[in-house]
Amino acid sequence: MNAGEGKAPPAVVALGGGHGLSASLRPLRRVTSRLTAVVTVADDGGSSGRLREEFGVLPPGDLRMALAALCEDDDWGRTWARVLQHRYRTEGSMHGHAAGNLLLVALWELLDDPVEGLDWVGRLLGASGRVLPMALEPLTLVADVVGLDAGDPLAASEVRGQVAVATTRGQVQAVRLEPERPAACPEALQAVRAADWVVLGPGSLFSSLIPHLLVPELATALVQTPARRVFVLNLAAQSGETEGFSPTTHLEVLAAHAPDLRVDVVLADQAHVPDVAGLRRAAECMGAELMVEDVAERSGLPRHDPVRLAAAFGRVFGRGRIAPWR
Repeated sequence: MNAGEGKAPPAVVALGGGHGLSASLRPLRRVTSRLTAVVTVADDGGSSGRLREEFGVLPPGDLRMALAALCEDDDWGRTWARVLQHRYRTEGSMHGHAAGNLLLVALWELLDDPVEGLDWVGRLLGASGRVLPMALEPLTLVADVVGLDAGDPLAASEVRGQVAVATTRGQVQAVRLEPERPAACPEALQAVRAADWVVLGPGSLFSSLIPHLLVPELATALVQTPARRVFVLNLAAQSGETEGFSPTTHLEVLAAHAPDLRVDVVLADQAHVPDVAGLRRAAECMGAELMVEDVAERSGLPRHDPVRLAAAFGRVFGRGRIAPWR
C-alpha cells in the first residue's frame, strides 16, 4: 500500500450504498488494505426489491455492488466483478436479476447468517476489504416531502420506500426508518469503533448516507468512535432527492440529522464548489477542515475519478504514496 513509510495502513470504514459507495471503495482499496464497507439495507427496487419481498432477506443489491467495487484489478477480480454485476435478460421471471444478488441469497439461505454469507463471497472474489450491512433486517425508508400537492406546495406528504424517496419530484425535508430503532449489525459497530477513519459519501444524501445515522446503535458508535471522519461531497445535486441543494446545504442537512456528529474533514472538488468561503464556514461549524481537491473526471460528467480520489484520500489520511493502478 504505502510502501516506504513503515507504518500500518489506516483502518477505514466507508458508509453508504449503491453507486456512491462504489465510487469511494474503488479508490480506498488503493490506499489501505484495512477497509470495511457498511452498507444501507433499505433498497426496495428492481432485483433487490423482488428478492427482499419473496425471500424476506436483506436487499442484496447495494451489498453486491460494494463487493464488486472491492475486486482487484487482475483477471480474477475483473471476471468476478463482471459475474456479480451480470443481469439476466430473458422474457421470463428471471429478467433483471443480478447474478450476484442470487448468489448472496443462496448463501444466506444455506448459512442463515447474512454476515457469514457476505464474508464467503468476499473470499471467493479475493475482495480487498469486508462488506457488512448496517442492520440485520430489511428496512423501509420514509420521507417527509413538500411540493407534491399542487394546491398547497408547502404541505408535507409522506413518501415511502428508498426508490420513491430517491426519485421524488418534491423536496425532501427529513427521513426516518421503519422499524424506528433497528438493531445494528454487531460487526459493523465493532468496525466503526476500531477505525482510524470513517468515510461518509459520496452518495445519495437522504437515501444512502443519512439512514446510517438513523440506526441508534450505529449513530452512537459514529459519534463516540475515536476515528476521524471525512465527508466526501457529491459533484452534483441528485435529481429529485436533493434538487437545488448546494454543497453547503448538504452539510447543513447532515448536521440537522446528526447534530452530535463531529466531522474532521470535508472533501470537495475544486470545480464544483461555487462558494468556497461559504462552504469553509459551514465546514468549520461542524468542526471540520475543508479540503478542496481535483477529484472529478476530466470528461465533464459529475463523477469522481478513482485515481484522483485515491490520491486525495492518501493526502487526507496522511499516507503519501499509494499503490499503482494496474
